[in-house]
Amino acid sequence: MSSGTKKLPLRSEVPVGDTWDLNSLFESDAAWEKTFEDYEKKAEGYNQFRGKLGESAQLLSECLKFDTAFDRLGDRIGTYAFLKETEDVSNSNYQGMKARYIGVASRAAELASYIRPEILNLPNATLGDYLKSPLLAEYKLSLERLVRYKPHTLSEKEERILAMQIETSQTPRNVFDQLTDADLKFGEIELSPGEKIELSHSSYIVCLENPNREVRKTAFHQYYSEFNDHANTLAATLAGSIKQDVYQARVRNFSSAREASLFPDKVPLSVYDNLLTAIHNYLPAVHKYYQVRRKAMKLPDIHMYDTYVPILSDLQTRNTWDEGVEKVIAALKPLGSEYIDALTKGLKGRWCDRYENKGKHSGAFSSGCYDSDPYILMNYQPDVLDHIFTLAHEAGHSMHTWYSSKNQPYQYANYTIFVAEVASTFNEQLLGEMLRKTASNAREKAYYLNREIDDIRKTIVRQTMFAEFEKVTHALAEENEPLTLETLRAEYRKLLDAYFGPEFTLDEELSLECLRIPHFYRAFYVYKYATGLSAAIALSERVLHGGKSELDAYLGFLKSGSSKDPLDLLRGAGVDMETPEPVEAALKKFARMVDELDQLLN
Repeated sequence: MSSGTKKLPLRSEVPVGDTWDLNSLFESDAAWEKTFEDYEKKAEGYNQFRGKLGESAQLLSECLKFDTAFDRLGDRIGTYAFLKETEDVSNSNYQGMKARYIGVASRAAELASYIRPEILNLPNATLGDYLKSPLLAEYKLSLERLVRYKPHTLSEKEERILAMQIETSQTPRNVFDQLTDADLKFGEIELSPGEKIELSHSSYIVCLENPNREVRKTAFHQYYSEFNDHANTLAATLAGSIKQDVYQARVRNFSSAREASLFPDKVPLSVYDNLLTAIHNYLPAVHKYYQVRRKAMKLPDIHMYDTYVPILSDLQTRNTWDEGVEKVIAALKPLGSEYIDALTKGLKGRWCDRYENKGKHSGAFSSGCYDSDPYILMNYQPDVLDHIFTLAHEAGHSMHTWYSSKNQPYQYANYTIFVAEVASTFNEQLLGEMLRKTASNAREKAYYLNREIDDIRKTIVRQTMFAEFEKVTHALAEENEPLTLETLRAEYRKLLDAYFGPEFTLDEELSLECLRIPHFYRAFYVYKYATGLSAAIALSERVLHGGKSELDAYLGFLKSGSSKDPLDLLRGAGVDMETPEPVEAALKKFARMVDELDQLLN
């Protein structure tokens, strides 16, 4: 690397004020070690209840309380180890702490594996009496949900075997993480004469937003060249993850991996399929947008590396961390003083790990537990407008956690991913609305309109393409078709052709994109981004144009955790996701905005 290249700092070189403060979890690694030892010893406590859960409601209550307390302690331990490892994924000490936690948690899951089958094997009369018992009132909803799993729960011996596989089942994801976050080297890239940067997952996005097309093109080909060099390994890890999903579904008597994944949220397959159908119906509007973009940018053709840079790139502004925080707080003021006061304290304090450092986990996320602050990992780049929206997004997750933890008992505080993506993208809607309203002229309004169009394109359209890829590849595995590198690339290419249209120029390397998406290692997760944004668009309109009752309904949704099923929580907030209307309304808004942008740019 040349002496003029801007290098990423080591973790030890990052100013403390730019890092998160994990003291709400543990004051030090030593404190973690002491608690971990206690956690490890407590795991054996599961043995005291084995074979006794049918004796009385009192014994079952004691067992569930022990299980709750053990899980709550494990959440603290696991969250700390996970967050410390993400600071530098090459740090072997924190790799070891995380691995030790997973080892004990796996052992505990093995010891506790009798609980579900033992409860589900109880006579219906006994289960009925238990559900009426005051001693089990705080677990009634959990028990009712458990009974749903009766057709998919195995014998105690079989459940024990499955529990023993938890650690090894994570191998595909762990290999992918280590390879993509630590081992892949993308080299350096010249942004302008004399200015070079180290190409990484985060800086790649910076390059794609660069007004200089040659920089974008070079970054694209250089980035994917590294993935191409490891394509067979990445294809093997992805195939392994898909096969693991299929195995888990089959062994638990589900008709498909997709059904197994949607079952916990009580989401019917029709919600997933309605999403795919709606997107395909509106693909002409997506194709039109790409041509609006191409013409506005005066390009002879349009490639993937032309779709991230703002069309009016000369209006791109730089926002420091503090400026970004102020914009997020201002945009979210419609959510009331309690929300704003708590978020301001967190963002201006040390909820957030702000900037990229060498070895740091890529991307962004919100993570915490019932007994900690709701932390946010960022790789904030002041020159990337999207990172302000990312901050608003992760703040939505964190405040959802904050409200839920304050208003629900531990067992009902951990909301599902299906509703989590509503809280996060809701915040992005408010931020976009504020920026458009405060635009000083038509060009600036077009700039923010372009950004909102791209948000829907990336969150609803793009994530649905990912969701369709998951549906296709899992179906192939379920039909015992081999998931080779060639197969994965071919299936992905078919989707690229459909989603980008005949006038879009698709570079050959783009078929490798399927090998770099982390969410594919949590199958049937990405569709929730699309349904989440669709619901968020509807709910943000209700809050912005409604009154106290609409705001209270939304805040009530944030406070509810998992105390109701996801679709019921959203209905209570004001949107019914079992109908196609929310997705179709979002796509109609997309089409209208494309037409408006076309007019503003001409």
